[in-house]
Amino acid sequence: MTRPDEDAARKLFGESLGALDETARKVARHIAGRKHIARDTSRDDRESTRFGDRAADAVAAFGGSWPFIFIFFAVLAGWVAVNALLLARTGSTFDPYPYILLNLCLSMLAAIQAPIILMSQNRQADKDRRAALHDYEVNLKAELEIMLLHEKMDLMRGQQWNDLVALQNRQLELLERLTPRT
Repeated sequence: MTRPDEDAARKLFGESLGALDETARKVARHIAGRKHIARDTSRDDRESTRFGDRAADAVAAFGGSWPFIFIFFAVLAGWVAVNALLLARTGSTFDPYPYILLNLCLSMLAAIQAPIILMSQNRQADKDRRAALHDYEVNLKAELEIMLLHEKMDLMRGQQWNDLVALQNRQLELLERLTPRT
């Protein structure tokens, strides 16, 4: 006796379960077991997120926002203003023009911020890939279920058609018996 998932694979895909890729095998098993395949993939991501991943996401979210740009602009303007005031009052500054210390600080910020943002983007790309694979599984199962429903409807329509023809033949027989022959 064959297994239900093997039967489902042969009926739906025309191949044995072992010949299918992992996604098709998973869908065949879910159809054979009449189990749902949909799930909340964002919950899976939240449960498996580590502290470093959450920190990278927070840095990327803040680093790509308008508040960051406004704060960054204010710090730059403040740096230049403090240096200008010090130059005017004391004749010397802690970072004279062309602001080499400021350039160093900005370079260090960029050197730290860029890999953190890349880590966050890589994690987001992985999440998107997993979500797309899950969407494919759900869509494949839905498509196959619709095909099975079409087959069932075709069988039911064929059976109803046969029943209708048999009923009509029976009615014709009864009519012939009731009608006098002349």
